[in-house]
Amino acid sequence: MQKNGLFGELMAEFFGTFILILGGDGVVANVGLAPRLASQGYDWNTIVWGWGLSVMVAVYVAGGVTGAHINPAVTFAMAIKRGFAWAKVIPYWLAQLLGAFVGAAAVYLVYRDGLVSAGMPNVWCTGPGSTFGEAYWGAAGSSGGTAYSLLTATFAEIFGTMVLLLGVVSFFDNRNWAKSTLFLAPFIVGLTVVMVGLTLGGPSGYAINPARDLGPRLFGTIVGTTGLWDGWYWLVAPIIGPLIGGALGVIFYDIFITPYLPKEEEAAEA
Repeated sequence: MQKNGLFGELMAEFFGTFILILGGDGVVANVGLAPRLASQGYDWNTIVWGWGLSVMVAVYVAGGVTGAHINPAVTFAMAIKRGFAWAKVIPYWLAQLLGAFVGAAAVYLVYRDGLVSAGMPNVWCTGPGSTFGEAYWGAAGSSGGTAYSLLTATFAEIFGTMVLLLGVVSFFDNRNWAKSTLFLAPFIVGLTVVMVGLTLGGPSGYAINPARDLGPRLFGTIVGTTGLWDGWYWLVAPIIGPLIGGALGVIFYDIFITPYLPKEEEAAEA
């Protein structure tokens, strides 16, 4: 693909995922630890937009090298239905995981004082014990909150990642959209993440990316955040769920959309 081969691709995936987590976990820490507005104006909406903009920047930065997977679910889906080499899947996953881990470390350096003062809360990953899981739904459903089950959270991850991949493959499909609009794709991918967060993100916190969740979870454990590995949530919802959902997104696109698109030459003339 590139003159530097696989090494260059892995560097792009690492750095793109680093940017994603630096901004994404950064906005969680910012809202949770250093609110500057009343709670009504500095809340889940801020989190969702922060993540969406982080995705946009990450895709713009790394997209020219790899297309900016920055997500094991995307890499897996591309291998299943888009001819991505299976031999590259594990290296891409490792680069993405390492980028997420280092991104979480950078967030720690920026917000260390606040994190230490607050007892090192979970601003790293989704699920039980996460800062906003407790803020919105209460601990185990207490204080009138809703305790979403593991099954419900997993369905949320499957459908959220499915929508993400449906968007990704359509934006980069020349038969669906003209090449002249390609420079807008990272912006629209970011808006898709915003859409998923606002509509489907409630039950799980919408990881929709195994590296996004696992890398910071590993770092959070090192710095002393507790409860990150309680039960099986960490494996099922944010890792298995997105891998299933991503694959379904590409498969459904090829079943329900691809057969009815114009041929290459017709799309070029349109």
